[in-house]
Amino acid sequence: MPEHIESNHILNRLPKHLKQFIKPQNYKLYSAIDQAVWRYVMRKNVDFLSTVAHKSYVEGLKKTGISIDHIPNMYGMNRILKDIGWAAVAVDGFIPPNAFMEFQAYNVLVIASDIRQLEHIEYTPAPDIIHEGAGHAPIIANPEYAEYLRRFGEIGCKAISSAKDYELYEAVRHLSIIKEAPNTKEEDIAFAEKKVEELQQNMGSPSEMALIRNLHWWTVEYGLIGTIDNPEIYGAGLLSSIGESARCLTDDVKKLPYTIDAAYQDFDITKPQPQLYVTPDFALLSLVLEEFANNMALRKGGLSGINKLIESEALGTVELSTGLQISGIFKEVIENEGNPIYIQSAGKTALAYREKELVGHGTNTHPKGFGSPIGKLKGINLAIEDMSPRDLSAYNIYEEKQVTLEFEGGITVSGEIITGKRNLQGKIILISFSNCTVRHNETILFKPEWGDYDMAIGKEIVSAFAGPADLNSFDLMTHKISSQTIHMEKSGERLELETLYQQIRDYREGKNRTISRTKVLEQLIEKHPNDWLLSVELYELAYKGDEKMLCDNILKHLETIKQNRPEVGRLIDDGLAIVNSKVKA
Repeated sequence: MPEHIESNHILNRLPKHLKQFIKPQNYKLYSAIDQAVWRYVMRKNVDFLSTVAHKSYVEGLKKTGISIDHIPNMYGMNRILKDIGWAAVAVDGFIPPNAFMEFQAYNVLVIASDIRQLEHIEYTPAPDIIHEGAGHAPIIANPEYAEYLRRFGEIGCKAISSAKDYELYEAVRHLSIIKEAPNTKEEDIAFAEKKVEELQQNMGSPSEMALIRNLHWWTVEYGLIGTIDNPEIYGAGLLSSIGESARCLTDDVKKLPYTIDAAYQDFDITKPQPQLYVTPDFALLSLVLEEFANNMALRKGGLSGINKLIESEALGTVELSTGLQISGIFKEVIENEGNPIYIQSAGKTALAYREKELVGHGTNTHPKGFGSPIGKLKGINLAIEDMSPRDLSAYNIYEEKQVTLEFEGGITVSGEIITGKRNLQGKIILISFSNCTVRHNETILFKPEWGDYDMAIGKEIVSAFAGPADLNSFDLMTHKISSQTIHMEKSGERLELETLYQQIRDYREGKNRTISRTKVLEQLIEKHPNDWLLSVELYELAYKGDEKMLCDNILKHLETIKQNRPEVGRLIDDGLAIVNSKVKA
């Protein structure tokens, strides 16, 4: 199967900084055991979920072409998904939340291309292709839900994180990797779990990203739809977990009406969820999302918005009432009576208007930061941005004029005006000065010897959000993965077992009918007595062929496994039940 990702108009729209997270799927690395794990989970899920999942799931399986018998490849998924306006890319496990959300905003599903081990067939804390491909992909065939997902990404990627959020992300990523990796020592897992727990307990006030991530978890990942008494499943985490999909509908899991309160309910990815939220329909999801967005700095701006950016210690943007956008890492705000009156960034800063960098005001022009007053002039009700050319002239705000502008709160700007820039509505958005001094009371904020001074115009901050206004203003190709998904070198015993799985797969698909299934069973019993899934697959073939003696021998072996490994007894019974029901049907 092709190793590349088929390009389409959706993937072609992705900005280059998102492409740094994409990796080849390497379809040939999936073993016959991996394919059997996919097949078992999908057969069991489709059999069970057809009665308890939202109708969009089963319909979506058909629309997206997700096969029950084969792990999907990106080539095929993109070919089919583009018909419903989406695409898919492969990544290595968890990626940073802002990037994950931004992919969604571009109608692109992020798919962790690894697949869970057979030992973790019911649930894995690490994202995998079962979770992403079998969970997320089918449900987006519902147009209303797909639009919610896109809109969520659009809003979510602007959410401001705290400095501690990224540290927690790295710790959770590491924990998910080692818990899924074979042969990880228990003490290593315990140490990683303790670190995650310590970070979670010392996060301080939750950031916007932390809160919106909770909403994502309780809807996109673990959402129920319908009534409290009779809900259906639509969350991808539940759709892809054969353990939790059944458990979530029992009385062991508390059901709550979905409201914005879900944003304040934390979750633990390593454990089954004690409560879930039920939405009556997909429309409510969008209403709650908009309710949440109304309280984000993205829409509120103001002093709280700039303070969130300062606390994040990360690249962000403030937008002024004129539409001028200042992007950088903000370090300081001077306030007066609850309003910001001066903002200051540190390091590379760029100015933009409507997400397009202003000519001559990129990071090369402002490599060491940018500072500007915000607000109105003292004693003048008319803001600079609202002044007509006649008003500007009356207040001496004119080219080649020496002027001292005193703002409310004690900020003064004194210098010779060089020029100004206006927006599309004719409002002045930027004034440049030479020989300029900027003060806050007696504190000097800018000196003439530092060069020309550019003063942003805006009576208020109307928006503050994560990331730059113009994606091309900054080098965003900076993501470094601290830990990668662990792939252990396969032992001779493992390779031998994979060969047996492959033989049975080839037999079932008609590629080689000369294989002796009796001999495969004998080798399995002799050399791999604890493996149960291949025996279930053998039983399926024998049952279909009405081979009673072979069926009896397989069942006898499976009973021995159940005695030696009681933890897999239910998995075996479920697998046999599916075989029996399918053949009889």
